Amino acid sequence: MASETCRGEINVATQDQTQKQTSTQPSPSTLNLNSIMIGTAQPQVLVEFYEKVLGRPADMIEGGYYGWLVGNCFLTVGEHSEVRGPAKEPARMILNFETEAVQAEFERLKQAKVTVIREPYEMGGGWIATLADPDGNYIQLITPMEMG
Repeated sequence: MASETCRGEINVATQDQTQKQTSTQPSPSTLNLNSIMIGTAQPQVLVEFYEKVLGRPADMIEGGYYGWLVGNCFLTVGEHSEVRGPAKEPARMILNFETEAVQAEFERLKQAKVTVIREPYEMGGGWIATLADPDGNYIQLITPMEMG
């Protein structure tokens, strides 16, 4: 019996120490990037664009919104009442699409008449190409990044 009580006291002390350590250290975020919504005044034009980029029709169509599961994130396009005309600052937020075949995907999209902002270039051991959707929002094709 004494050994069980002793073990219990050790566990309680260990939990107290863990709580003290946790309370003084920043907690890791529990956030997960679930989706990105692109608001537009011309949803059908953007839908056709992203169908070309992704090589398939939308996975979801509901109430004027179109969405694709891209990796672990859902990309949605839909009409937004506060959006008019082209993006005023197209580089403010850029959608990065990872691919081992940056050059080949760039050529495929260039042939599909996607607006080219910058041809593929090397950066940090990987490749990047910048293009724009019909609203002027920038998208990039990038070599997958290795997380260290």
